Amino acid sequence: MSEISSRLIILDNKYSLNANNNGLKGLKYRKIYPGDVFMKRLILIFILISKYFITNLSAQSEAGAIFLLIAPGARAGGMGEAQVAVANDAYASYWNPAGLGFLGGSELALMHVNWLPGLANDMYYEFFAFRRKFETLGTIGGHLIFLNLGEQTRTSETGEELGTFTSYMSSFSLSYSALISETQSFGINAKVSYQHLVEIGAGSEKGKGTSLDFGFDLGYMHKKWISPKITLGVNLSNIGPKVSFIDPDQADPQPTNLTIGLNYALFDSKFNKLNIVYDVDKLLVSSYPDMDWDGDGYIGRFDEDGNLSPGNDYNKEGKLEIAHTDPIYLALFTSWFDDWFLGGDIDKSASGGTGDRVIGGYDWDDADNDGIIDIEDGEMVKTVGEPGDPGWGSYNEWGQKEVGNAKDRSLSNEIDKLVHNIGLEYWYGQYFAIRTGFYYDKTGKINNPTFGIGLRFAGYGFDFGYTYGETGHPLSNTMRFSLNMEF
Repeated sequence: MSEISSRLIILDNKYSLNANNNGLKGLKYRKIYPGDVFMKRLILIFILISKYFITNLSAQSEAGAIFLLIAPGARAGGMGEAQVAVANDAYASYWNPAGLGFLGGSELALMHVNWLPGLANDMYYEFFAFRRKFETLGTIGGHLIFLNLGEQTRTSETGEELGTFTSYMSSFSLSYSALISETQSFGINAKVSYQHLVEIGAGSEKGKGTSLDFGFDLGYMHKKWISPKITLGVNLSNIGPKVSFIDPDQADPQPTNLTIGLNYALFDSKFNKLNIVYDVDKLLVSSYPDMDWDGDGYIGRFDEDGNLSPGNDYNKEGKLEIAHTDPIYLALFTSWFDDWFLGGDIDKSASGGTGDRVIGGYDWDDADNDGIIDIEDGEMVKTVGEPGDPGWGSYNEWGQKEVGNAKDRSLSNEIDKLVHNIGLEYWYGQYFAIRTGFYYDKTGKINNPTFGIGLRFAGYGFDFGYTYGETGHPLSNTMRFSLNMEF
């Protein structure tokens, strides 16, 4: 285990690189225990899934069941993953269950993709969907997701191989949709998710590396919205209780996600159709770092009743000041402004670990008296007194400013966390389609163009989607293949 423990640490029930890795600073860590069973590759898999499918880094460190955010369908894959206002096939059970209400007949669909091909050759993602229209009832549908993470090696603290095991994640959803008018529909999914990381717990941790969770999705679609050429789609997915692996006390929120989409029919004739589609995503996970909410200069020091209790996690008002997440009924609203509107000075750490629970206390100084304050030399001096005293420093011992300002907490930070999906789909008749799109995530530093084609004949359909990325990007050269059958 020395190879793993020297480079990797466990993040609650998830995994991350050390704090020096780009894009992962500020996450909270705890040490790896001797006798843990995880292979380096398995940990890296979770790093990459987190890094490339959740935009908010603070939310990234908290959300569980993140595999539910992986986009199914080669059609969607070729259109920049913009589908919420399209959703006119069996894949609608994932993208927007409300779309099922406008569909007649029955359909089966499946997709296969080798997942993160730049990382491993034995990871794959399978998706199976179905739908059927009942004239007096509405449309029933659903889908099954299976993400295979490959074979892993279990080792002892001395590096001795103890055998192998397979890690995987799966989810089953049952969908229902019905029309509420000629142009409007609603839909709902009920889902059960099961994640199997390992068969046994890690060291002194409680329980096993598995989780069983339930949740639901809500969808709405309005055709001819504002204009006969515009369709509006809204989907709120992954609503449910927190996800727990090893220890219920370390449970994390599900990746509750809001997507709003528009589909504009640029032209629609007998032989030529061209649609422009746009989706915007917002992860509704509200998380907070170690933060001094009452402005007394300390993190915690009181119990829930407001009684002085050094080392405790609450302030004198009984408000939790250590890192935490909001429950879902609050996160739906507070996730829009948790890191800027509510404010509070943040206790930081250069290593991404636990801070000293004190806001500030240091200032930059010309320690070598050369007339220059050398940041790279770490010329920090500890100031005298207590928080709030004249001359008390605004920085920690690593030179990070812990007293908040407008730049640290601005609305633009929240806007930057939005994920934008743009797609273009051209159909020649009902038989052949060409697609392109773009996936843009500023915070996650993802700028992926996509391409795809589609074929339809006698009730059968074939779709291919390709994601292009920079060399070394885990999603580069990702190819999705889908089959559809209507009857």
